[in-house]
Amino acid sequence: MKPDGKILPICMTIAGSDSGGGAGIQADLKTFASLKCYGVSVITSVTAQNTKGVDDIHIIPKNIIKSQIIAINNDMNFKAVKTGMLPDENTVVTVSNELQNITKLILVVDPVIVATSGDILVSKNAIESIKTKLLPLASVITPNLLEAEALTGVKINNKNELFEACEILKSYGPKSVLIKGGHFFESEFAEDTLYDGKTFEFFSKKRIKTTSTHGTGCTFSSAITAFLANDKNLIDSVNSAKSYVTNAINKAYKIGEGNGPLNHFYI
Repeated sequence: MKPDGKILPICMTIAGSDSGGGAGIQADLKTFASLKCYGVSVITSVTAQNTKGVDDIHIIPKNIIKSQIIAINNDMNFKAVKTGMLPDENTVVTVSNELQNITKLILVVDPVIVATSGDILVSKNAIESIKTKLLPLASVITPNLLEAEALTGVKINNKNELFEACEILKSYGPKSVLIKGGHFFESEFAEDTLYDGKTFEFFSKKRIKTTSTHGTGCTFSSAITAFLANDKNLIDSVNSAKSYVTNAINKAYKIGEGNGPLNHFYI
């Protein structure tokens, strides 16, 4: 409960586990807790990784993924869901089939498809299933620029191409599209673009020079989920999540030898 006696909203994350604690399930649960939500989790994969990279991955069988969702749904009245890495087509289909049965669903889809290095993390069949089965269920989707390119086939080099990609992504069925562009365009500002099918909104913060950026995308999307669960509208949720992530990066302390995690509990 909150100090005022109100029940914390329950947020579910459906994503992969990061043994280094900086991204995936771990980042999501830290974010939910920091932003006054109770976090529950459905693990889609277990990774062996640290701040320097991913050494190994095990995909959780689809029946176990389904059982996790059903177990939580049978007992807890969760208010919002965030999806992260769904590593193969079976996982995407299983998750989509379960979520489509949930009424009044607030769903934030972070389509984890492309690593910062540019490597594709999921199969072509998984990408097609994300487009046709998962995105139509979403309240908002949060691809980065490379993921937007993979989902639309549009090479994004300028604002006009960014707008075109937004329109294509919106045509897949989500209520809104948020393209995260902060760490790809060469600029002293990190800007993200929100499109609801009618208007564009832009969210910009000064770029921070740091290596503590592991899990930034996961944290951003889970923060949006938490603010939506606490009854903020989408624009306010994105704006608040942007500020939260910026501060979590700015106040991070060095962990590991590579790209370290954010400080989720700076508040």
